Amino acid sequence: MATSRLVSMLLMLQLKGRVTAQALADEFNVSIRTVYRDIDQLSAAGVPVYADRGPGGGFALLDGYRAKLTGITRAEAETLSIAGLAGAASDLGLSDQLRAAQLKLVTALPDAAPDTSRIGSRLHIDPVGWYQRPSPTPWLTMLAGAVWEQKRVSMQYRTWDGREAEGARVRDPLGLVLKGGEWYLVTRVRTQLRTYRVSSITQLTVHEETFERPDGFDLREEWTAAVASFEKSLLKHTARLRLSPEGMTRLHKLGAAALEQAQIAPPDQRDGWQEVTLPVEQFNWTAEQLLGFAAHVEVLDPPELRERLRKLGEQIAALNAG
Repeated sequence: MATSRLVSMLLMLQLKGRVTAQALADEFNVSIRTVYRDIDQLSAAGVPVYADRGPGGGFALLDGYRAKLTGITRAEAETLSIAGLAGAASDLGLSDQLRAAQLKLVTALPDAAPDTSRIGSRLHIDPVGWYQRPSPTPWLTMLAGAVWEQKRVSMQYRTWDGREAEGARVRDPLGLVLKGGEWYLVTRVRTQLRTYRVSSITQLTVHEETFERPDGFDLREEWTAAVASFEKSLLKHTARLRLSPEGMTRLHKLGAAALEQAQIAPPDQRDGWQEVTLPVEQFNWTAEQLLGFAAHVEVLDPPELRERLRKLGEQIAALNAG
């Protein structure tokens, strides 16, 4: 049974309303028995198709139903199994829905292999970095429900420096983002957008009161713009460094935004070291980052950063002396 015939039959029922078995058989040049078998396959896939017996009867879709699959191929259906990460779906409490959707896709595509784990057995996506573990997110499922149902929330959370934030203002949860193994909640507080790390939430209340989403709000666009703005806001200073060939391979540790703006001089013909001028964060934090370069970096400018790095080195040497 061709996938194209199933899809075409579904679209024909959607377009004409009610079609007899004989008309379907004539349209697709198959037997009436094949038509009934096709209808059974559509029904098994979750399509609400029913049959009216007697004169003037035929097959029809429930009122209001609109087909979602239009010409989907086996490869496209298999790709849908990784469109949303299985691990992410599980975190959000949607693993059962994902599994059911995959089963329906395979049922609707009889030419596909019956094994729904085909993609999963060949491709696994792990968004968490090396030597790390995903942060506990006990409130994630409740947050996902609030996002889907557009219900307002109140929450307590820890700030970046570990302090408990005061108060529990009401927020409109607009979306959830998974980045680098961490879940983030994008909210609206009055007219402003705010982002919170889900693992930093210590208490959560979901209210029955609902809210209207902002017109034209696009989570992906808003997140991309917010990330770019945040990275730019951190780079308030400029540093001039001298790096060994090994140090150049570690330059990415200072951040992609800084690397994109870096001015890199040609290697010194004598030792291969290179001068690099680039934007950096606060000097205290940058000095700690540069410790990871070991003996492969020399700070040429500014003096404050050079002095901070020197003091850190002395402190480490003192602690590990003897």
